[in-house]
Formats: sequence, C-alpha cells, structure tokens
Amino acid sequence: MEKEKRVIARNKKAYHDFFVDETYETGIVLAGTEVKSLRLGNVNLKDSYCCIVSGELFATGVHISPYEKGNIFNRDPMRDRKLLMHKKEIIKLYSQSARDGYAIVPLSLYFLGKNVKMEIGLCRGKKNYDKREAEEEKAERRDIERYEKERRRY
Repeated sequence: MEKEKRVIARNKKAYHDFFVDETYETGIVLAGTEVKSLRLGNVNLKDSYCCIVSGELFATGVHISPYEKGNIFNRDPMRDRKLLMHKKEIIKLYSQSARDGYAIVPLSLYFLGKNVKMEIGLCRGKKNYDKREAEEEKAERRDIERYEKERRRY
C-alpha cells in the first residue's frame, strides 16, 4: 500500500545556495500543537540547517509558528528539533559533512501518511559564478519552453 506524500514546505533557498549531493529521509520529533500548526502550513525552512551533537541529529532554525488554539501547550517556534535516523546513517553523515565545504541542510518537510518526515541533503556550497550559471540555464529553459509553446499554437 503506497502512502500519500503531501509536501508542507520546501527550502528553495537551499537549492539556490548549495549543490545537493545526497538526500536522506528522516523522522522528526514534534509536539502535538506543532503537528497541528504544520497541517495549516505554518513552517519556514529558509535559514535552517542540521547539526550532529553527541551522536544525535538536530534541525536548527526551523520555524514552526505557534498553533493559534494551543495556548499553554505551544512550544518555542525556533527550538531545535531532533531528527530520527539510524546510528550508522548519522555516523556516515557526520564523516561526510566534516569535509570542507559540506553542510547538512533541510530540503523539504512533508506528511507521509500520518507521519511527518523531513528530507535533508548533504550539500556543497555554491560560488557566485555557479549561481549565475544556474540562473542562465533556467532562463534558457524558460525561453525554449516559451518558444515551443508559441510554435504549437500555430
């Protein structure tokens, strides 16, 4: 039985600032009001990153807005959230991210069935000229698609 994947948020800035070498799916530890807030789509992954502290993986900078009806049960919106991965995967990630220029960055947050999952990526930083090249390629693709659409019309 295939579970439905419903994307809550994507980190578009990560794809602009980094080359994504590998991606991993992780679980995330959340409070009940945070899940309710996610169902409303109140999350921002823009300036977030992941770090490994004493063998555990944490997502830092993920902003989940407080649930409106949560009152005293709401948690700090910017708190560090523990990510759930196998120990071997965490060790592998740690050894790869220790190399120069690599970072672990959250790429998207989604519901997989009833569970909340986070896609993280092992990323290399882009230089300014890499970003310009990517923008040029994107503009060229857009122009080609526009041209093809015009040609089909006639």
